[in-house]
Amino acid sequence: MSTSATVQTSSLEGALKHFFGHEQFRFDQKPIIEQVLKNRDVSVIMPTGGGKSLCYQLPALLRPGITIVISPLIALMQDQVTALQDNGIGATFLNSTLSFEQVTARQKDILSGEIKLLYVAPERLFTSSFTDFLNKVSQTVGISTFAIDEAHCVSEWGHDFRPEYRQLFQLKQCYPQIPIIALTATATARVRNDIAQQLRLTDPEIYVSSFNRQNLYYEVIQKGKKAYAQLKAKIQEHQGKNKGAGIIYCLSRKHVNEIASKLQQDGFLALPYHAGLSSEIRESNQNRFIRDDVQLIVATIAFGMGINKPDVRFVIHYDLPRNLESYYQEAGRAGRDGEAAKCTILFGWGDVHTVKYLIGQKTDPNEQRIAQQQLNQIIQYTESPICRRKIQLGYFGEHFEAPCNNCDNCLNPSPIEDWTIEAQKFLSCVYRCEQRFGMNHIIDVLRGSRRKRILELQHDQLSTYGIGQERTADEWRMLCRALIHQDYLEETTDGYSVLKLNNNSNKVLKKLISVEIPIAQRIVKPIGSEKRDASAELTEIENALMSQLRSLRKQLADEQSVPPYIVFSDASLRQMAQDRPQTPETFSGISGVGNRKLIQYGETFTQVIRQFCAENGLETTPSEQTFPTTDATKPPLTSKSEITSTHLTTYELYQQGMSLADVALRRNIRLSTVNGHIAKLIEAGYEVDLNKLVAVERQQVIQAAILKVGIASLRNIREETGETYDYQEIALVRANWEAKHQ
Repeated sequence: MSTSATVQTSSLEGALKHFFGHEQFRFDQKPIIEQVLKNRDVSVIMPTGGGKSLCYQLPALLRPGITIVISPLIALMQDQVTALQDNGIGATFLNSTLSFEQVTARQKDILSGEIKLLYVAPERLFTSSFTDFLNKVSQTVGISTFAIDEAHCVSEWGHDFRPEYRQLFQLKQCYPQIPIIALTATATARVRNDIAQQLRLTDPEIYVSSFNRQNLYYEVIQKGKKAYAQLKAKIQEHQGKNKGAGIIYCLSRKHVNEIASKLQQDGFLALPYHAGLSSEIRESNQNRFIRDDVQLIVATIAFGMGINKPDVRFVIHYDLPRNLESYYQEAGRAGRDGEAAKCTILFGWGDVHTVKYLIGQKTDPNEQRIAQQQLNQIIQYTESPICRRKIQLGYFGEHFEAPCNNCDNCLNPSPIEDWTIEAQKFLSCVYRCEQRFGMNHIIDVLRGSRRKRILELQHDQLSTYGIGQERTADEWRMLCRALIHQDYLEETTDGYSVLKLNNNSNKVLKKLISVEIPIAQRIVKPIGSEKRDASAELTEIENALMSQLRSLRKQLADEQSVPPYIVFSDASLRQMAQDRPQTPETFSGISGVGNRKLIQYGETFTQVIRQFCAENGLETTPSEQTFPTTDATKPPLTSKSEITSTHLTTYELYQQGMSLADVALRRNIRLSTVNGHIAKLIEAGYEVDLNKLVAVERQQVIQAAILKVGIASLRNIREETGETYDYQEIALVRANWEAKHQ
């Protein structure tokens, strides 16, 4: 059965539960989906783990035609397709990893109408062969939506610009009537505007969800001489009873190899990942990490964007991130399942020099300037005593009222001091310099610098020249950052760091408000001083059950050759450990359990839970209900009352001895449509000689496959028979089987 709008649900929430097992939408998912269903162009900025993919996946299942998803990430394509298929949804991808024969077979599936979501890379999209194929798809099954994932790649102002994304405006030229949904996890206001312009979106609805990842704990630790020992201690902090997976980011391939090797020698299950490894080794290491065969990946920034692993419990930056936007993305690999996770930067000034060297390798002076400003911002983030979350969200233009109570600065706040007089001096100097200079120039003027630039501009003649010599340059920098974060001062972000006054600045200068700032202590915080256990809310008995459920999940995942989170997320297992469901009704109430998961895993998991309860003296619930079988998802057979005049016209021509191909030509309709008519006629009891339509020996192979995998999914049957069998003959044999066995 093709997964489409034919599934009856009373609401979008009903469809959400049926297909994906969730009870309610998150963030702006529902209004976004409603706009997509109205054929509107939509731009979605939603944080990692917020459920962006659902915004195009659910509409794809509720509309006729196929949704084309453009993604630059091969690994992400494969993960999402695997997850969709595990939910019984027709999805596939076309990319460079496939052979010609595989591409041909998948294109045939698409044209047969079995596929609802097709993932492709932007490089493939405008090749002549794929353009021809896309036109054929549009004319046969129809295209419902174009979904552009990682849409920030279209903008030169984004942190991951890709030139091939600049060609995506052609979609509007070729298919002006088809809506586009553009999605990304991170985009400043400038990037958001650029996305809409570059993609030629028509009056788009723009949804910006909060960038606040409340479940993530942020901390910065000063990197000492024994940095590797610090790293080991941080990893050991996370690897308790329920070991958590983690990612360790390094700036260079050399660092990656060194750290991975040391961790292996110290008994950690760790693997390296960087562009210098062969594609086979990278893919193998990534798959072993995703499937929980190893707990740690040590990687350059080449790793992560395509990873759809929701249960990463910690991310450690052993070296300094490139910029705040990259850090938000990379740290955001943690806790995508909504469970508690920890993000740590080990900060050392040696890393700053390395990044500066890399910036110097850029040939474009404008790129160098922007990169240097971005470096300054990440340094400010690491050194600041201000709430980490407030700084991150402020970067994206989102106001946040500290404290967050989930970062090191909020849990161990620095002392607060009144710096109103110093703030007045600083803001006055910005005014005297005509709001045309950055932080370092203002500090030089305040501290009476004799730099050539100061003298050339005659800023040594200003009334604020030399009035701040009692404070060090670091102290003035600390004040400047605090003024920016507390909205007493603004800083441009277009590559030139220029300080600007605002209304709050005037209030400070007029002595209407005072300025209090946290004073950085610059003390290396002891490793593990704020240990946080991601599963602390579970009792000892619940943790024991959680371990058994994890083992069961891993076993089932290995049998199916899929990552464990495809079976169930950590959040679902946690709820099972707490609620201990033992019946179909209670198991279906677990978040992430839709119809497909209930059928596929319900009995197996509840048996383990029931046995655990019996062994530990906990209440057991005898199951008087039986779990639904695969066949239960198949709709009732077609009745004669459902046979329409178009079905009967096909039947009359068939009875006259015409082949199905001839019927299609006579009626000027697709062969797959005629085949569908005949299948319904068979189900309704009309006499059809199946032996004239499908060879007996082929029927036998299809029937054997049905006996093995059930009748619910044509895709599952075809996977069992092999690609030499097409969906049309399988559908006819299945219809005949059902008519005989109803």
